[in-house]
Amino acid sequence: MQGAGWLQGRGLQGGLSFLESNALVTTSNHARLPRLGLPDLGCGVGFRIPHYAHVFENKPAVDFLELISENFLVDGGLPLKNLDRVLAEWRVVQHGVSLGIGASTPLDWEYLRRLKALTRHTQTPWVTDHLCWTRVPGADLHDLMPLPYTEEAVRHVAERVRIVQDFLELTVGLENTSSYLTYRASTLTEWDFLSAVANEADCGILLDVNNVYVSAYNHGFDAITYLDAIPKNRVVQIHLAGHTNKGAYILDTHSDFVVDRVWELYRHALQRLGSISTLIEWDSEIPDFDTVWGEAKKAAAIRNEVARTVGTEGQDEHPT
Repeated sequence: MQGAGWLQGRGLQGGLSFLESNALVTTSNHARLPRLGLPDLGCGVGFRIPHYAHVFENKPAVDFLELISENFLVDGGLPLKNLDRVLAEWRVVQHGVSLGIGASTPLDWEYLRRLKALTRHTQTPWVTDHLCWTRVPGADLHDLMPLPYTEEAVRHVAERVRIVQDFLELTVGLENTSSYLTYRASTLTEWDFLSAVANEADCGILLDVNNVYVSAYNHGFDAITYLDAIPKNRVVQIHLAGHTNKGAYILDTHSDFVVDRVWELYRHALQRLGSISTLIEWDSEIPDFDTVWGEAKKAAAIRNEVARTVGTEGQDEHPT
């Protein structure tokens, strides 16, 4: 497995040229395939520790499970035993929180090597993480910090995404984060920034509809304008979640049911984009599995309704 030294030894442009000509994600018909050639998996839920016993005992017929990659980047032990039990029954996708794709620090090649090995084991069809920065030299902030929306930041992030995506030999999906501050230096809207990064990096988008709503509420922009600006063929997955409304602002807490307005935005997104793999996130004050699965079933019902009524290409009804 080739690492950072191999890339650096050839210089950035030379390393990218070689990787782009050999990476599995850049086949000759890649650009012509819908959704970057990736499947619609239906509606899934996050695989969380409080639900392990229920999931293994009852084997619910959920379409897919989403794994937090960092929980399984270990050499052995119970986490990998649990992972193998999951892989024997369900399709999975990997979602990360530690890539730090927008940081100015070097890419973490040890993390990427472990991540690549895990993707080979899980056979995830894509891997996702957040469009943010998480670290500075000597410190990991353990939070998803927003980026300034500038052309310089677009180039910086896109270059790093291309390297990561080619190294992993998988499509990377970047998730829009919720935010609570903006930068005076920004010259682009958030939706134009996200679109520009995805287009320049030739990567996917994990469209978090709840985060669109949260940031629209916090910053006063229109959520529909955001959704309508996202490039249709880049969205490979959707996240839905609950939040905590503090009145003056909203916190993205993943601690409650999806609110009605987010469901409305989800319906709007599907009408424009077609059926897309959808994941319910519930990471705090986690209820029983059937409650979370109930939200996934609600998402599936909306998907099927939109597919029947709109009937545009790519909106095939998915059985629940």
